[in-house]
Amino acid sequence: MDVTLEKAEGIDIRVRAPPSKSYTHRALIAAALADGTSTLEHPLDATDTAVTAEGLIRLGIRIDRDGNRLLVTGSGGVLNCGEGTELRMGDSGTSFRLLTSVALLCETPVILTGSARMRERPVDGLVAALNGIGGRIRYLGARGFPPLLIEGELTGGKVCVESSVSSQFASSILLAAPCARSAVELQVPPGVVSRSYLDVTTDVMASFGVPVERRGYERFRVLPAPYRARTYRIEGDYSSASYFFAMAAVCGGKATVENLVPASVQGDRALLDALAEMGCRVSASGDAVTLESDGRLDGIDRDMSASPDIVQTLCMVAAHARSPSRFTGISHLQYKESDRIRAILEVIRALGGDATHEQDALVVRPAPLHGGVIAAGNDHRTAMSAAVLGLAVGGVTISGAECVSKSFPEFWKILHEVGLA
Repeated sequence: MDVTLEKAEGIDIRVRAPPSKSYTHRALIAAALADGTSTLEHPLDATDTAVTAEGLIRLGIRIDRDGNRLLVTGSGGVLNCGEGTELRMGDSGTSFRLLTSVALLCETPVILTGSARMRERPVDGLVAALNGIGGRIRYLGARGFPPLLIEGELTGGKVCVESSVSSQFASSILLAAPCARSAVELQVPPGVVSRSYLDVTTDVMASFGVPVERRGYERFRVLPAPYRARTYRIEGDYSSASYFFAMAAVCGGKATVENLVPASVQGDRALLDALAEMGCRVSASGDAVTLESDGRLDGIDRDMSASPDIVQTLCMVAAHARSPSRFTGISHLQYKESDRIRAILEVIRALGGDATHEQDALVVRPAPLHGGVIAAGNDHRTAMSAAVLGLAVGGVTISGAECVSKSFPEFWKILHEVGLA
């Protein structure tokens, strides 16, 4: 599917943020391991979250849909997996990583596999940690990469998990930890990326009755204790909301996004601070956040290691700014659904912009921009972030635009409804 965007100025839009993908993944797992039936209200219905739900079903969990709710019958932490269970994770790195630890709760071996791109995304940090606390996980292909054969059990104990590639390694162990035979004491070395997602993980765990003792982002301790079934409402997604705020920033005007928790622990809320630093005005009322801009933006220098999913969006905004921007802490972006460092450079340069990769930094400088064709490369965030710059420039066609179904299936429909596509 191709989508062509024309230049927009002085926009005034009001939209509703979709449910959080990160919260939906984690709530599905906590509910699946709980003792009793949980009701998840307003979960995200997208390709990635469907992969996690289907994976849990294959691990023996019953999940029923009731309108805009999911009824999850928990296992009490004991999974009855059949012989020859194989989980096909497609392109969902979150599903693959989080379910790797969960699969250790099965009494029979489980195979986890995925797409060609998944087989290029390293998981050695997670596998090494799990093998240190009872796992006997083996690589079925190249060492350090999927697919995996998961055997053993989650015995618990002290373990260090290398998280310079993804904080999901630590989140995976934490989510399964309450079902271990003994306490899990997790050490995360300095340099953990996307650390705000650990806040999301521990927030969900606490909501389902399992407190996590922690010291910052370095040490976590979880005692064996069953998750408690409950009714749980999924909050709105700042990652998805980021595109609308960025559109108002570059086009000038106003964007109000509803269904957001102003004090959310989601790290991508940091986009609002970054855009304010660039010259925008931000306000909140109830569950609605508003960003206003006159379209005149200044470049910024910012560490993005805690908020990887908004780097592409901020780079598109930076390409429209009046002075250079520099974004550090971005090296792990090469391990996402695509090599997002390369994707950022390709998108900006295709539209006449000036962007370079310098060690662990992306530098974006002012340059005359023009229309062009952008290939999304099967990466939802490439497609949606390109839409931001497309509306600022005009005459931009995004090919392969249907890949937004991974996290935000309604994205193009919403843009059409507010007159921007």
